[in-house]
Amino acid sequence: MKKIYKKSLAGIPPWLIIGSVVILAPIFLFWTIQNINKQKEEMIHLLLEKGAALIRSFEAGTRTGMTGMHGTGGRGFQLQRLLSETAQQPDIVHLIVTDINGRSIAHSDPLKIGEIYGKDVDIQSALKAEKPLWRQVGNKEGLSETFEVYRKFSPIHIFGRGGRRMMNERSLDSGIKQLEDTIADPDQIIFVGMDMSALQKARQEDMHHTILMGAILLLIGFGGIVSLFLSQAYRSTRASLTRIKAFSDNIVENMPIGLIAVEKDGTIVSLNQAAESVLRISSADFLEKKAEETLRPLWSIAEDLKGEKIIIEKEISYPLPEGRTVPLDVISSSIEGDDNTSWGYIILFRDLTEIKSLKDEIERSKRLASLGRLAAGVAHEIRNPLSSIKGFATYFRDRYRENKEDQATANIMIQEVDRLNRVITQLLEFARPISINMVQTSIQPIIRHSLKIVNKQANEKNIKVVKNLPPEAIEIPMDPDRFAQVLINLFLNAVEAMEEGGTLSIDLSRNEKSGLVIISVTDTGRGIEKEVLEHIFDPYFTTRQSGTGLGLAIVHKIVESHNGEIKVESNIGKGTRFTVLLPGRK
Repeated sequence: MKKIYKKSLAGIPPWLIIGSVVILAPIFLFWTIQNINKQKEEMIHLLLEKGAALIRSFEAGTRTGMTGMHGTGGRGFQLQRLLSETAQQPDIVHLIVTDINGRSIAHSDPLKIGEIYGKDVDIQSALKAEKPLWRQVGNKEGLSETFEVYRKFSPIHIFGRGGRRMMNERSLDSGIKQLEDTIADPDQIIFVGMDMSALQKARQEDMHHTILMGAILLLIGFGGIVSLFLSQAYRSTRASLTRIKAFSDNIVENMPIGLIAVEKDGTIVSLNQAAESVLRISSADFLEKKAEETLRPLWSIAEDLKGEKIIIEKEISYPLPEGRTVPLDVISSSIEGDDNTSWGYIILFRDLTEIKSLKDEIERSKRLASLGRLAAGVAHEIRNPLSSIKGFATYFRDRYRENKEDQATANIMIQEVDRLNRVITQLLEFARPISINMVQTSIQPIIRHSLKIVNKQANEKNIKVVKNLPPEAIEIPMDPDRFAQVLINLFLNAVEAMEEGGTLSIDLSRNEKSGLVIISVTDTGRGIEKEVLEHIFDPYFTTRQSGTGLGLAIVHKIVESHNGEIKVESNIGKGTRFTVLLPGRK
């Protein structure tokens, strides 16, 4: 999960970065330029207001000088002196009054009085303008530019009616007369030059701050978009991981082979349903326990890995809680992380019981196939000599009828030849494939007919026959002749097992849920030993001297050809029960 998350962080699509820059950069660039222009307009407005205020204050000083000359006895007011004193303020670069031709009438630098100033200024427009005009002029000393405010200089016309009423007529006339002597031309322009260095420095700092804030906001906006994308990608990745985890957990839990996950220290962390079923254990009793203590045979295989990146496969016999063992095919491998460190081990295993059973069946089929080929050859090579022997024995029996001993010998020869023929016939019948002619048949008549055949032998041994047959007919698809052969063999075996009499019971029933028809043949004879019980269906295996060892093998083969199953249970001294299970439906 960490690997996928890291991949999602590193795998940001290039189109997201380009798109975010294309969308956000113009917005924040426009915002930054607007702020810079606004700051510039505010600075110009501030300097313009300051220049206009200086002009108004200078004109007011000029008026004050005019009124102060009353009674002084001389030309006390001098425009140049007032201008020089006003220009002493630290932020004023120059203060100039010119006539309509640009000649300096008064100058903050007295040495420049009479020089021409403002050649590039439209004097007529300045004289007609109602508000002060401004411009930026260079500085010859190479310093910052000078912000210059200029307009018509009119100290006389500024007087209002209220001002005139405050003065007596004599003082006003005297001041105007002296001012007019000083300023011959009423159309004059005043220029106020102000130092912009401090404001420009502050403006540059504000501009840098604005650009920095714009860049920060751009990064924040870009980060916000990327964060939203990453958040969505994280949620999508997390949802995908949740689905993948649920899917993988479902696969692990329902996979048909056992799985056990063990940490590096040997602690069991996972155990699926197949493992519980095969090992006959409960995960609640084994999780978080040490595998060395609880699953030693399996853990020993994982220990052999020693943390190496290899796969070990073994077949073992695992002891189950009930005492028996189960064959397992075990595969074990180590689990490694991204940094090639060992996280633990995984153990996979499957039950080989059915596979071994199938292998045994295959081997048995191979043996039977070999036996069939052998039987065919034996039948061909033996029956011809047997026919000759039987013919000669019959000839000598008929020729020497008066000799009882010779006749007895001839009869024994004929009986043994017949017995050999029966053995060969049974061998051929067992070896060759059985042909089954399935028809819907009622079972009760076949059971009764088969009992009649062995009834004489049962009566001779004082054997009681008990039939538990349902009154309603039970019909299933079968080959009547072949199945009668099965019943006769089972009945004869039961009769022969009860030398001193007993009870032969035949039970017939149907399982309504599964549809299986169940036929049980039970005797009260001597029983069969446990070691013999495992081989009673093997060909030529018999415990009787007169037996051929093919009867039960043929029974087993006929039942299997009907898609059925035959089981046997026996207790020494109590008897034996054969149970035949046949499918009740096609």
